[in-house]
Amino acid sequence: GENALTDSGYPRTIREWTRGTAVEDAPIVYEAEKTDVSCSSYLADETHREGGAKYEMRARSMTFYNSEYYLKRITSDEEGEFVKLTIALNTDVSLFGKWMMLYLKEDWSSDDNGSDRVFKSGSLIYVDAQNFLDYSKAKGEGQDEDIAKAASKLSYHVLFEPTATTSYDGYSATKNYLILDILDDVKQHLKFYKLGEGGGPFVAVGGDEEGQLRAAHASGVDSKESDLFWLTCSSYTQPSTLYLADASKCSTEKSGDEYIVRELKALPHMYDSSNLEVSQHFATSEDGTKIPFFMVSKKGLVLDGSNPTLLYGYGGFEISLTPRYISTVGISWLERGGVYVEANIRGGGEYGPDWHQSALKKNRNKCYEDFIAVGKHLIDSKICTPATLACRGGSNGGLLTGNMLVQAPDLFGAIHIAVPLLDMKRYHKLLAGASWMAEYGDPDTDDWEEFLYKYSPYHNIDAKRDNYPNVLLTTSTRDDRVHPAHARKMVKKLWDLGEGKNWSVFYYENIEGGHGGAADSKQEAFMTSLSYDFMWRALTSTIPKNE
Repeated sequence: GENALTDSGYPRTIREWTRGTAVEDAPIVYEAEKTDVSCSSYLADETHREGGAKYEMRARSMTFYNSEYYLKRITSDEEGEFVKLTIALNTDVSLFGKWMMLYLKEDWSSDDNGSDRVFKSGSLIYVDAQNFLDYSKAKGEGQDEDIAKAASKLSYHVLFEPTATTSYDGYSATKNYLILDILDDVKQHLKFYKLGEGGGPFVAVGGDEEGQLRAAHASGVDSKESDLFWLTCSSYTQPSTLYLADASKCSTEKSGDEYIVRELKALPHMYDSSNLEVSQHFATSEDGTKIPFFMVSKKGLVLDGSNPTLLYGYGGFEISLTPRYISTVGISWLERGGVYVEANIRGGGEYGPDWHQSALKKNRNKCYEDFIAVGKHLIDSKICTPATLACRGGSNGGLLTGNMLVQAPDLFGAIHIAVPLLDMKRYHKLLAGASWMAEYGDPDTDDWEEFLYKYSPYHNIDAKRDNYPNVLLTTSTRDDRVHPAHARKMVKKLWDLGEGKNWSVFYYENIEGGHGGAADSKQEAFMTSLSYDFMWRALTSTIPKNE
C-alpha cells in the first residue's frame, strides 16, 4: 500500500499476518522511517539447544550498514516486551542456544559493553542472551543502580579475534557445533567449536590448520536434530563437489578433513585445467598497503608481456573475492592461453571490517589505487603489457572499471563495464541507489564537491584525449537495482565526445534479465561470450576500430 516502501524501495512496515486472512488486513506492528533503507523481522527458536529459548527479532536499518535491533523473548503466554539492544549500530546479531552472537565492526568500549574490556573490531564474541537483554533494558531506562546490577551478570567470551592477516567470514551451525569460516591472507580455514556442557561456553574441537585456496560452504543437514552438514567445495581449477560431513568427528588431535563422511556428487570439469596453476601474489598500493591477488595461468608461463591477461575486481560492500570455480573464465579465457587475475582490493571484506571501511566515501580512491597497483604489478612482472591487459567488473565493479577508463586509460587495452554505476551525481535518485549512500556518500551534500565527483566516471571523461582503450558497456533494460541510465548516458557521452577520435566504444543492452544482465541460461551464455570475445579480440588486435 501507500508508503509501504522506503525511499530505497525496500519494506518499511512489519505486519503480523494470520494464515487464512488477507495480507492487507494484517495489522502493522512496526514501521521504519521513510528515509531508512528497510526493516525486517524474524523468529528464532533455540529451544532445541540446551538453555535456549524462543525470540522475536526486529531490525530497523537506517543505512546499508547501521541497524537498530529490538529483541523479545517469547514465553509460554507470549507476553513480553521488545528491548532495544545496546550495541553499536553496525554490529551483526544472531542467536545460538542461550547465547547472543555479536560480530563487531568497530571497537566496542568498556563504557558501552558494561565490562572492563575493549573488544576489537572484527571480533566474534558471545554473551548470555537473557543477561544482555536485562542489561540493555537497564541501559534504556537509565537507572545507574540497575545498570550496574545488570552489568555485573555479564560475561563475554571471544570466539574469534582478528590479526593483521586473519578475518571472520561467517559461520554455519549444526545442532551442537559452530563452523567458523576464517580467512588468512584470503585463504580459507574452517574452525569447529562445540557447545559446552549444559549449553555452556564453546570449546574449540579442531578444523583446518592451514589456509586453503578454495571456497568451502557448510550448511547443517538438520541443525535442530543432528551434527551432520553439507559441505560444498570448489577452487579456481576444481569444480564444486558436495560432501556429507559430520562435525562430531572433529578432533584437536587431528587436522584436515577428518569431518568428511563421504563424497556425494561432483560437477563435471567444464574445461581442461590440467596444465594450469594457481598462485597468490601481493602488489604495493600508492600508500604502501600490500594488496593480495590470485592468478590462474598455464604452467611455465613465459614472462615476455605477451600473455592476454584479464584483471577482475569488485572492492565494495565488504564482499570478499575468494577462490571458486568459474567455468566461463576457464572456457572463454584460460583454455585460449590467457591469464586470469582477481584482485582483493580495499572496500571488500578480505581482511574484515577495517579493510572495507578504509575505502568508504572520501577514501574511495583507495579501491582504485589498489586496482591500478595490481595492474602495474602484472606489467612490471612482464606477465602482460598495457596492450595485453584487460579489466572487467560489474555493478560496484562496473564503477571500478568505469574509473579505470577515466583514471588509468593507458594501463589497459580493453575494459568491460557491466551493469554499472557511473553517474555518481544522481545515483541515489535511481532505483535502490539511496541505500548505498553509506558506501559512497550523499551527492546532495558537500560530499559531491569534496570527493564524490572525483570518482564519478560520467563526469570525468576527458574530451581532449585522442585515445581511449577499447571499451564495452553492457546493461539490462529491466535491471531493477542499478538503473540502465548509467550505462546509456555514459555511452552517449563517449560517442558524442569521441566523434572523429580513436575511441572504440561498444554497447549492448539486453532487454530482459535483472541486475544479472540475463533472463535465462541462453542469454547468460550470449552475454558471457560477448564479453570475453570482445576482450580477447581487443587484446589480440582483431577488434574493429572507429573510422
